[in-house]
Parts: sequence; C-alpha cells; structure tokens
Amino acid sequence: MLTKKILISTLSALSLLLVSNVSFALSTEEQKGLDISLEAKKRDLGWQDSTADMLMLLRNKQGQESIREIKMKSLEVLDDGDKSLTIFNKPRDVKGTAFLSFSHPIASDEQWLFLPALKRVKRISSRNKSGPFMGSEFAFEDLSSFEVEKYTYKFLGEEELNGLKTFKVEQYPADENSGYTRRIVWIDTEEYRVHKIDFYDRKDSLLKTLSFKGYKQYLAKHWRADIQEMINHQNGKSTELKWTNYAFKTGLSDSDFNRNSLKRAR
Repeated sequence: MLTKKILISTLSALSLLLVSNVSFALSTEEQKGLDISLEAKKRDLGWQDSTADMLMLLRNKQGQESIREIKMKSLEVLDDGDKSLTIFNKPRDVKGTAFLSFSHPIASDEQWLFLPALKRVKRISSRNKSGPFMGSEFAFEDLSSFEVEKYTYKFLGEEELNGLKTFKVEQYPADENSGYTRRIVWIDTEEYRVHKIDFYDRKDSLLKTLSFKGYKQYLAKHWRADIQEMINHQNGKSTELKWTNYAFKTGLSDSDFNRNSLKRAR
C-alpha cells in the first residue's frame, strides 16, 4: 500500500505528465498561458531552501499602521509543492505564533497555525483557505507556493507595466475551495518574474491586487522582490511585506518543517 508521501509524489508526477501531453486539447491562448507559467516555474528551480526576515505592515482604511516582525523559512520539494514556516517575533501579542504550510500540486494543501494564547495547533480546513491570514489582506491560500497544476490558463496578450514588457496570463484555480474565480498575472518577458496579480472573488469582482517591487537576484539565478503589497479594493485595507536578509541553501531539511514542533519554532 502506497504511503501518503509516495502517493502525493506519484500524483504530482502524473500531473506533470498530463500537463506536458495536453497541448493537443488546448487552444492557442490556453497553451501559451500554460507555457509561460511552466517557464516561470522552471526558471526558479534549484534554490533548495531559504530563510528571510520580513516586516508585515497592516494598514486600515484610514492609513493607520501596525507592524509585525516575522522570520520565514522555506524548503523546495522537487516532487511535490514547497514547504514554508512563518514565525512571528513581534509585537508581544503575536510573539510565538507559527504557521506551517505544505503545498501540493494536486492534493489539497496542508496548513497549521500555532496560537500561543491557546497553546494548541489548529489545522486550517481546505474550506477555510480563503479566510484572512492573521488579520492581513493575504488569504491562507495566498501563502502556498505556486504550482502549475493548481490552475488552468489563458494568454491575454502582452502589455507594458512600469516600463517593462509583460505577458498577461489569466489563471483559473482548479480547487473548488478557492476564494477566487480567477487571477490575472503580469509576468515580464525577459526574466519571467511576476510583477502584479489581480484577484477576482467568487462573484467575479476585482477583490485585491498584489504588486511586487525591488527585485534582486540571488545565486545568479533566483529573483526575489524586496516588497510585496496587497491592496484590498473592497475594504480599503492593505498589507505590505518588506523582505530582508535572504539566505539560500542554508541546510534546512524536512525535520525543520514538522507540525509537531510548531510550538517550539524559533
């Protein structure tokens, strides 16, 4: 009997095989949207693991801010979706809160949240993935790694964005529990970096826009943005993430991403 990990890996391999062999069934626009997304994913392979510091700035409709200091750890999983661990260090009321996410290309993502005040680990249900993460404008599903198999695609054309030539690709979530009907993504034609994402809610109204700014290259290959800003067009709130101190290939392993050690995460 296959173990869960082997089963997920097998499903992932089969999905990639299907992705590479469905071109005969796709329209030109669908195939080009898929090809662009595959290339964007391929260009960022090989980073293995990473750590970074992050400031999360929450802004309400009146412009008032609250700031949180966070440590991020990530692990690249080549035969599955990536893993990430988010640890809150400041302010005091959220210190020790930890969020663990296992992304999967086909199966539902697995996510857990440790809340120190309750002294327990809470599993995030797939049905609740569209809910807000720690009061921010990011949903739990926004924190999963991008996996090509999670969407179907349509190429909408090329467009200039902030002086850059970009591909404009529409993505339709395959997961029925997604809070979005579609996303429109702008990817630059030279380095295949994502610069902007528009998110449309279940009523197909524009809900949020995520912008990426200040890209820097690491290890002569991997691009990371210094700033990500999510603006909610419906409630007037926004969340800005400021990233610093990126490090790659630090020696992290599966044992560093264990739900049983969430309470001890540092």
